[in-house]
Amino acid sequence: MENERKRHRIFTMYLLAFLLTLHAALPVYINSSFLSTITGEKYVGLIYILCSILTIFALTKMSVVLKAIGNYTAVLSLLALETACLIIMAFSEAKVAVIAAFILNFIAIVVIGLTIDIFLESDSSSKKVGRIRGMFLTSANAAWIIAPAISSFILSDSEYSKIFLAAALLSFPVFFLIHHNLKDFKDPPYQKIAFFQTLREVWRDKNILGIFMINFLLQFFFTWMVIYTPIYLHQYIGFSWREIGIIFSIMLLPFVILEIPLGRLADTRYGEKEMLAIGFIVMAVSTGLVSFIPVKDMALWIVLLFLTRVGASTVEVMSETYFFKKIDPDKVHIMSAFRMLRPLSYTISPIAAMILLFFIPLQYLFIPLAFLLFYGVRYSLTLEDTR
Repeated sequence: MENERKRHRIFTMYLLAFLLTLHAALPVYINSSFLSTITGEKYVGLIYILCSILTIFALTKMSVVLKAIGNYTAVLSLLALETACLIIMAFSEAKVAVIAAFILNFIAIVVIGLTIDIFLESDSSSKKVGRIRGMFLTSANAAWIIAPAISSFILSDSEYSKIFLAAALLSFPVFFLIHHNLKDFKDPPYQKIAFFQTLREVWRDKNILGIFMINFLLQFFFTWMVIYTPIYLHQYIGFSWREIGIIFSIMLLPFVILEIPLGRLADTRYGEKEMLAIGFIVMAVSTGLVSFIPVKDMALWIVLLFLTRVGASTVEVMSETYFFKKIDPDKVHIMSAFRMLRPLSYTISPIAAMILLFFIPLQYLFIPLAFLLFYGVRYSLTLEDTR
C-alpha cells in the first residue's frame, strides 16, 4: 500500500514537473528582451544580478521557513506570490512595480524548485535515482521544448503581457495537483545549519564539491545562453520571434530524448563521471562555434544549438543523479546550497558578460564561455563513481 502511494506521488511529481516548468518557461526567452525595453540592453544583466543575490539570501533561510510551516504550505504560498507577480507584469504600466514583480517572480520560481526536490527526494530509493530523476527532468524538459513555440505564437508585435497572462493561468492546475495529492506530505526533520557551516561541509567532501562545480558550470552555461542567445538571434542575426521559437523548440529536444535512457544507464551499467566529461566536451565545442555563424540560416542554427543541448542534457541528468545519490532527504541545507548555484550563476554570468561587452562585440561572447566549459571535464574526472 505504501509503495503504491509512493508511485502515485512520484507520478504526480512528473505531472507537476511538466506543468510547473511550462508555467515558468513561457516567459523565460522573452524576459531579457522585455527587460531591455525598460532598462536598455546593457543593463538587463543588473536586474538578473539583483534577482540572484536576493534568491541566494532566500535559499539560506529555507530551512527555517520549512521548519516553521512545512513544505506543502511553503510551495502553495510561493506559487500564489509568483502568480500575482506575473499578473502585475502583464497589466502594470509602472516600471518600478514591473521590475519588483520580475524580481519576486524569479526568486519564487527558484525556491519552488527546492520544495519540489524535497517532495521527490522523499520518495526516491537510491537504486532508482537515475531513472526517477531522468523521468522527472524529461517531463520538465518536454515543457521547455513546447514553451518557446507557444510563446512565439502568442507573442505578436512585442505584446509581452500575453505571455505573462498565459503563464499565470497555468498556475491553477498546479495548485490543484499539489492540494489534492501532496497535502498529507510528512516533512523530514529539517536541519537548521548556518550557511558557512554548510560551505565547510561541502568543501570537505571532494565529490560533493566536484558536483557543485559541475552544476555551477552548467547553470552558468544556461544563464549565458538564455540571456544572450535570444538577443543575438533576434537583434543581430535577424530571426523573427516565431523563427526563434521553432529553433529553440528543436534545440531542446535532447533533454527529452536522452535523459531517461542516460538516467537508466547511470543506475545499471555506467558511472556518471565519463558521461559528464563527454557532455562538457560536446557543450564546449558547439558553444564556441556559435560565434562563427553570423548568417541567417535556420537549419544551420538548429543543428548547432541542438548540439549544445546534447552536451547540456547529458551533464544535467548525470549531475542530478550523482548529487541525489549522495544526499539524504533531510539535508535541506545541502540541497539549498546546490540550488543556489543557479542564482549564483545569474549573478556572476551577467557581470562577466557586461565586462566583456566593453571589449568585444556580443557575437564573440560565446568563445570565452566555451573555454570555461572545458573546466567541467577536469571536475568530472575527479569524481568517484557511485557504482
